[in-house]
Amino acid sequence: MGLALFDLDNTLIAGDSDHLWGDFLVAEGLVDATTHKALNEHYYQQYQQGLLDINEYLSFALGPMTGMTPETLSVLQEKFLTEHVEPILLDAAFELLQQHRVKGDTLIIITATNTLVTRPITNRLGVDHLIGCEADIENGQYTGLPQGIPSFGEGKVHRIKAWCAENSASLEDAVFYSDSHNDLPLLRAVTTAVAVDPDDVLRSEAERCGWDIISLRR
Repeated sequence: MGLALFDLDNTLIAGDSDHLWGDFLVAEGLVDATTHKALNEHYYQQYQQGLLDINEYLSFALGPMTGMTPETLSVLQEKFLTEHVEPILLDAAFELLQQHRVKGDTLIIITATNTLVTRPITNRLGVDHLIGCEADIENGQYTGLPQGIPSFGEGKVHRIKAWCAENSASLEDAVFYSDSHNDLPLLRAVTTAVAVDPDDVLRSEAERCGWDIISLRR
């Protein structure tokens, strides 16, 4: 029994939920279409290039939820899950998760996407534990600001180590699945690293390090 850690976007699902959420907000008329769509694409390109300022991005991503209550947001979350996430779920991802359940592993999704977007997806995948970028809430309303250390880059290592300390667990018997070179810090910190449909930078590093390379898109 060990830890089975999974990135979410473009790993367990065939798309980027954060980017799709931005497009969803535009479609729902909750943000200025021209400005938000352009910035959403800008930040996504920065992420792919390894240049993303995560704190700047989180302020952009969480800003539209300012003043919303969890109850108000839940209506949007349900619609987003049904219309935009269900079509990009992967049968092979469900199979992989089940393989680790059968082994008795503890499953954790660890993602740089905020938990307002990813909690419903994590529940849909049947995974009990989620580490993501947290949204600040005061007096029952979201402030539009991030809270705590973002689970991005080295932040993922910090967050999972904190989780392990709180749960008497260890990375010594951990596997981590990811598609992105942004996750190299955590991939290097675990015992077993697996590249899933990787970007070019991660594929090159996986080949150099002798990590397994798999595809869940079949």
